[in-house]
This record gives sequence, C-alpha cells and structure tokens, in this order.
Amino acid sequence: MASYILLANYTDQGIKAIKDTVKRTDAVKELAKKAGLTMKESYWTLGQYNVVAVFEAPDDDTMTAFALSVARLGNVKTQTMRAFSAKEMSAIIGKMV
Repeated sequence: MASYILLANYTDQGIKAIKDTVKRTDAVKELAKKAGLTMKESYWTLGQYNVVAVFEAPDDDTMTAFALSVARLGNVKTQTMRAFSAKEMSAIIGKMV
C-alpha cells in the first residue's frame, strides 16, 4: 500500500457547518474503507491548511478517485501528495543511475 498526505481547506459550506467537522471526518474514514483505503491519521491544523490526513491506498488512481469523491461533497478543497517511507526512498535511490 502506498502512503498519501491529504491537505484540506474548508470551503464556505464547510466552515458554515464547522461544528460537524469531527462527524464529517468520521464519515470520510468510512468512505475511505468503502473505496479500499485506510485513513491512518487525521489532524486539524493551524496555518495554511485546516486539516491534514494520512491515507494508505493501493495506487494513485484509487487515491485520486477518493480525493475527488471527498471534494465533491463540497466541505473542503483538497491537495494530495504521495509520501515515501525511508525504506521506499532507499529503494528509489538504489535505482538511480
């Protein structure tokens, strides 16, 4: 499974219903399970992004489809980054020519 970091910012719709943010995150965790992903962690943050979550997914296509599904709900705008563990990065470096 590949790791991904999803960064999210509230939309106007999401901020109007901010009191439901924990419930919405629980719902996203369940949606992830249905899509074949695992939400490993989620955090509400200060700074440029309102929410940061860590997911495991089988591939980029699955993660992208999931992120689009979350964005379609209208509460957040997302940015997704593929993340590599130290072991994965060592293997990547080993392939350098």
